[in-house]
Amino acid sequence: MALPTGRYRLGTESGRIVLRTFRDGLAATAGHDLIIELPRWSGELVVDDDKIPESLVARIDVGALVVREGTGGLKPLTDRDRREIATTARRQLASDQHPEAVFTANRFDMSGDNGVIEGNLSIRGVTRPLRLQVSQPEPGSYRGTGTLVQSAYGIKPYTAFFGALKVRDAVDIEVNAVIAGSGDDSG
Repeated sequence: MALPTGRYRLGTESGRIVLRTFRDGLAATAGHDLIIELPRWSGELVVDDDKIPESLVARIDVGALVVREGTGGLKPLTDRDRREIATTARRQLASDQHPEAVFTANRFDMSGDNGVIEGNLSIRGVTRPLRLQVSQPEPGSYRGTGTLVQSAYGIKPYTAFFGALKVRDAVDIEVNAVIAGSGDDSG
């Protein structure tokens, strides 16, 4: 996973951040497993002279989240359902008070086409450690996956039908980014 020395700008032009939620509870068959995209984000990766990542900071606009897909459930999601779910998610994330989530990596352990990035993720003004498993499916293309626990950030997972339908506390994160060419040292 060696990259040329330099600074790399990341964002929606070169990547995608997706959250996957899963239903739980006695009435789980009524709900949907969701794919939620965070379509507005930016970041910077700095690679040192030894071609080892030195720092990574990503800023994510949580107010821009979009529900892309819902699988399972008793009936398909409508556009109205998607909008209502997105509104509820923004409220749970307190996006009016904390419009941005920030990931700051502080440890990189890379080996071949795989590795681990560890850092801190701040959501709703709460910062917790986050670990991403990273792979390189093809040259210049990177995929990071991890799991965050909503309650660790003070987020109460969604429930309905008096708790019989709920969203699982653990949410999967998938980040895909293309880092092409050489880094820009101009900063």
